[in-house]
Amino acid sequence: MQTTQLGKRGPTVSTIGFGAWAIGGKNWGPTDDSVSKAALHAALDAGVTFIDTADVYGFGHSENLIADVIKERGKGDVIIATKAGNDFYYAGDESDDGYGAIQQNYKKEYLIEAAEKSLKRLGLETLDILQLHSPDLDKLEHDEPWEALHILKEQGKIQHAGLSIQSFKESEQAHLLDRHQDILDCIQVRYNLLERKAEKELFPKALELGIGVIVRIPMLFGLLSGKFDRSSTFVGDDHRRFNLDPEKLESYLSKMDSMSDLYQRYPDWSPAQIALRFGISHPACHVSIPGGKTPTQVQENSAASDMPEIKLIPR
Repeated sequence: MQTTQLGKRGPTVSTIGFGAWAIGGKNWGPTDDSVSKAALHAALDAGVTFIDTADVYGFGHSENLIADVIKERGKGDVIIATKAGNDFYYAGDESDDGYGAIQQNYKKEYLIEAAEKSLKRLGLETLDILQLHSPDLDKLEHDEPWEALHILKEQGKIQHAGLSIQSFKESEQAHLLDRHQDILDCIQVRYNLLERKAEKELFPKALELGIGVIVRIPMLFGLLSGKFDRSSTFVGDDHRRFNLDPEKLESYLSKMDSMSDLYQRYPDWSPAQIALRFGISHPACHVSIPGGKTPTQVQENSAASDMPEIKLIPR
């Protein structure tokens, strides 16, 4: 497992992390807490030192599971990054097809309260990283979310501050790095073999300012593992019913059809590992955070850290 510093002010992290959305028990199909905790243990055993979660994942359940594992083995050098801004505390079941009536809330008082609740769930005295959770741009034009991050840092409740860039708004939100470089230690970005918009403006800006980059959705909800085809379907509250609906699935798979040469260049590595290594091959990127629901998935993911660098033509 390789390690790197997350930007010029960030902590040292493994280049492959653990994305903890799926283990929260909502929006990813059935989960088993004992298996989820075994997956977390497997990640840490493999040298993973970066866990990414959010308060809204499983409505606090993801953070609770992480806390259980940390209690069992100690925190050591593990960096835990969480997020706030999606208010689920008053969510109902009557809308959003299982997501509940979650509302974006980037008021200063709410973010401070949410951070304190995450601290309690995780059993920590300080959060390694708190990220604003993919807010709309209009929310970020107000001072309150940034004031909240400053206050939380001053109070010692967070060590580092980040912004999860909203999906498909990479260029539109790039200017925020300049404006808030004093508080932003890292950003989290949707980036993978098929979605490379961040290369245009966001990554050069992050490199210029020394802001760390966390790569999310590196396997495009599992699609780039090669496990899905045009007949794949998702049921229940699985968010992939929408994010990988038949139209999107067709579009993505059509693009993947032209990637056979890439896979042939790395015959000893799985499609999932190739996708993950690509995510940290760009010089702006530091850690890739695939989800993992089982120890077997996690072990395969973690091995990608030691792959050769993957170079593609810039877009």
